[in-house]
Amino acid sequence: MTKQPDGILGKALLVARVGVGIFFIFFGEYKVFGSEFAHTGFTHYLEGFIQQTAVGFYRPVLSHVILPHVVFFGYLVGVVELFIGVSLIFGVFVRVASVAGMLHMVSLTLATWWGPGHSVPAWRYFGAELDHVPLLFLFMIFYAAGPTGWWLTARRGLD
Repeated sequence: MTKQPDGILGKALLVARVGVGIFFIFFGEYKVFGSEFAHTGFTHYLEGFIQQTAVGFYRPVLSHVILPHVVFFGYLVGVVELFIGVSLIFGVFVRVASVAGMLHMVSLTLATWWGPGHSVPAWRYFGAELDHVPLLFLFMIFYAAGPTGWWLTARRGLD
C-alpha cells in the first residue's frame, strides 16, 4: 500500500472526489430511472455526433456498434455514471471507477471533438466541447492519489 496524501491535499482531493461523484449521480440517475434518454435522447445525441462532431475514426464505432444497440448502451451509460458517482462518494473501488471515468471522458471527447466546427481558432475548443478534458484529468488524479480522505476501501486495502 502506498502512502496516502493527507493534510490539505487529502482534504482537497476528498472535496473534489465527492463533488464529482455527486455530479455523476445526477448524470446517471435520470438515464437509469427514466426511459427518455435511453429510448430517444441517446439516439438524438448519437446522430449529431456521427453527422457533425465525432472524430473521423470514431464515427464507425458510433454508427456500427453503438447506434444499432442504442437502448442497451443508453442504459449502460447511466449505470456506469451511477457506478462512478457512488464509488467516488463512498470510496469503494475508486480506482476502477476512475478508469471507467477516464474511458467515458475519452469517448465523449472523441464524440464531440468537432463541436466548434472545422478550421476554427483553437481557443474556440476550450469551454466549447473540451469540457470533458478537465474531468478526464480529475479521474487521472483520483486514480493516482489512491485512497485518500474519506475512503471506505482505504481502511480495508481493497482499492
